[in-house]
Amino acid sequence: MDRQELADFLRSRRERITPADVGLPVGPRRRTPGLRREEVAQLAYISTEYYTRLEQARAPRPSLEVLAQVARALRLSDAERDHLHHLAGTPPGPPPGPSREVRQSIVDLLHRLPQAAAIVISATYEVIAWNDLAAALMEDFSALSRRDRNLVRRAFLGPHPEGRRLYGVSDTEEFALSSVQQQLRAASARYPDDRELTGLVAELLDGSEEFARLWAAHDVESRPTLCKTFDHPVVGPVAVNCDVLDIADRDQHVVIYTATPGSPSEEALRLLSVVGTQRLDVPG
Repeated sequence: MDRQELADFLRSRRERITPADVGLPVGPRRRTPGLRREEVAQLAYISTEYYTRLEQARAPRPSLEVLAQVARALRLSDAERDHLHHLAGTPPGPPPGPSREVRQSIVDLLHRLPQAAAIVISATYEVIAWNDLAAALMEDFSALSRRDRNLVRRAFLGPHPEGRRLYGVSDTEEFALSSVQQQLRAASARYPDDRELTGLVAELLDGSEEFARLWAAHDVESRPTLCKTFDHPVVGPVAVNCDVLDIADRDQHVVIYTATPGSPSEEALRLLSVVGTQRLDVPG
């Protein structure tokens, strides 16, 4: 265990994160760049005293659980998580939870698809990357918290503005079934110790009778939906083909929505690509 290098690394990672990044208030008289030590300790579910000793190179070797919690609190990438483990003298094991780090090449790919709405979802259906057309077709994800960008939570618990469940897509029932039978059930098996995932499942079980019924069935098969229609509040129905590309090493999926060439839906997507997330039905 390299205590001094570990301390320096933790401090450098802590100082790069702002309170807003993790949903904490900035508050007055903040002199520390990034997060305070007590804030990291709170996010990692460990004592402030112990985390302080880690940054002072005075703590004993942290356990695997502590390393996992600190890595999540500091929002470390997969490479940074592995480095943290090596500094602590503990070889890294499998990721404790679904990866949220999207490769830059995938982000670049999304923005090279100007005629397609494309998103990247994690193993728990959190939207973790998107292009401008996806924001125009579905929602401005940049204006939402991480919690509100989860498509499963939105499908089962809302909000459902103007009675439109999950952006008014035509296959909402199929999506609900598939998300439980395939993705969440499998993710729960792969990441049994992930606090966010277990918390999401518990919240859905408590808040949705439909989810509880599907979850209790223990079914693990469903058919993918290749076509769907979005009920957009401005341009109306938008029929799209739905293609999903797996990013196996990150346990992520790229979802690409395209319209049939020459169709009214292609014209609707073209209009959305111009107006973006503006609401044409709202007086200026």
